[in-house]
Amino acid sequence: MDGILNIFKPKGMTSHDVIREIRKIFNMKRVGHTGTLDPNAAGVLPVCIGKGTRISEYLLSLPKEYIGELTLGYSTDTQDIEGKILKYSYKKVSEDDIYKAVDRFKGEIEQIPPMYSALKHNGQRLYEIARKGEVVERKPRKAIIYDLNIMKIIDNKVIFYVKCSRGTYVRTLCNDIGELLGTYGYMSYLIRVGVGNFSIEDSFSLDYLKNIDFDELKSVVLPMDEGLKHMESIIVEKDFFNKLINGAKVPVDNYDISKYNTKDYIRVYCDSKFIGIGRIVQSNNNFNIRMDKVLI
Repeated sequence: MDGILNIFKPKGMTSHDVIREIRKIFNMKRVGHTGTLDPNAAGVLPVCIGKGTRISEYLLSLPKEYIGELTLGYSTDTQDIEGKILKYSYKKVSEDDIYKAVDRFKGEIEQIPPMYSALKHNGQRLYEIARKGEVVERKPRKAIIYDLNIMKIIDNKVIFYVKCSRGTYVRTLCNDIGELLGTYGYMSYLIRVGVGNFSIEDSFSLDYLKNIDFDELKSVVLPMDEGLKHMESIIVEKDFFNKLINGAKVPVDNYDISKYNTKDYIRVYCDSKFIGIGRIVQSNNNFNIRMDKVLI
């Protein structure tokens, strides 16, 4: 079986724990995820199996969607509910101020990565350094908040929806909103509801997969191109099939290529098959398509 699984990762499991379970369920070794989901968060985790593992690199940068809860008035060393409370404040913040503060974090922002993260400093994971009680300087990193909306405010808790770029720390977002409000804040709950076009409504739990037969297992494996719908697509005449799968460039002079960017990957179809990922390349005034990865 080759393709992608839309897995609902439960809270308390690491992404690698999920991979181990999928290997057992499907009795196969070629399994990989498309970017980790924090052990303390639940939700959508796309998992590639078989030849599908060859497209995982193209899924890493897909936007992520979450529903989270920000608790105001406290800060923790991990910026989430699992950490130790470091500071607290009795300052009362109005709902109007909360809405205004949240709006300030839409668009391109900078975040200082939390100490409890997997980033490396001089060869050591930051969380390893943090567990020793040490703090090191971290450089700000850019993130993009495509959408950020408050769903409900109850006392000092703010339930929100966020759509963000790869590498965004939602718990740091909570921390920074708290600081902007002149108080503190930490992430008290998080569930990932979407990755690209993979939604939580269509995800499958590990328990479900463990209790269905092999034919049903095959039915939940999505085709590889299902995870690549963020890419443009092109259908090439079947006469060029052999050239494409053997790495030769194929002319696309007869196609409307105005919608294609020569820097972007595209899904390539030929002879009624998805054959892989390619790019439009320009040589002088001629345009050709060249495969980056053949997947048949």
